Amino acid sequence: MLDDHDLGLAHDLRMLQLRLLQRRRLLGLMAAGGGTLLLDACSGGGSSMTATDTTSTATTTTTTGTGTTGTGTTGTGTSTCVADPEETNGPYPSDGSNMANGTLSNILTASGVVRSDIRSSFGALSGTAAGVQLTLTINLVNVASACAALADYAIYLWHADANGQYSLYDLPQQNYLRGVQATNANGQATFTTIFPGCYSGRYPHIHFEVYRSLASATSYANRLLTSQFAMPRDVATAIYAGSGYPGSASRFASITTSSDNVFGDNTAAQIAAQTPSLTGSASAGYTGSVTVGVSA
Repeated sequence: MLDDHDLGLAHDLRMLQLRLLQRRRLLGLMAAGGGTLLLDACSGGGSSMTATDTTSTATTTTTTGTGTTGTGTTGTGTSTCVADPEETNGPYPSDGSNMANGTLSNILTASGVVRSDIRSSFGALSGTAAGVQLTLTINLVNVASACAALADYAIYLWHADANGQYSLYDLPQQNYLRGVQATNANGQATFTTIFPGCYSGRYPHIHFEVYRSLASATSYANRLLTSQFAMPRDVATAIYAGSGYPGSASRFASITTSSDNVFGDNTAAQIAAQTPSLTGSASAGYTGSVTVGVSA
């Protein structure tokens, strides 16, 4: 049998042409495959910075540098935030969207509504809401920008008293448990209030609205987000077991976030983000924080 080298010049030229064609086809396949071979060649050990945006679940995770920051905390380094779902402002918002006792109710335009301690009525009204003290720091972050803190935004906070009643509506001679604050340079606003009571048909909650500035926080029409906080179940159980919250314990026993008509359709991640992290006791009061994520 003849060796390939003994078939002459014409054979050698045909073999060169065939090899050149095969090489061109290989290069074409590499280009069509998005450089898979190049990726395989570049993969290996070492660390990397990752950024994941899962829009289907409204979750943004950004990892940079070192350290950790979980939901409900602030700091530099790693941060995780969830976009809070839009929720109803309910029948008692006093944000200019409905009537209370026959007149349009909008406490956002009232002098003195910008305050951190919302336990007492203000202006021409007087009275202080009884209940277990709650000091809550809200961390406002931008889920569209790596969970960056949102400074100089405004947050309007309101909720029921220990009897499950709302000022200005159930209690027209009171305007307590309502207040507005601007976020500081770290995107934080801290409110001093009381733990809300549980009324029939609802899981215990706190309402809030987010505005782009104090100047725009004068009407519900300007709101960036309306949502609610779900109060921690263990804390509610401890508080309602004592005196001062008549009827809350029995009403609370028949409701969960899953059966609630507001929280019931939220994901587990959303409920976790909407639940403040609290420490303390029913006798000494509670302190904690919660992170609110908006797309700003």
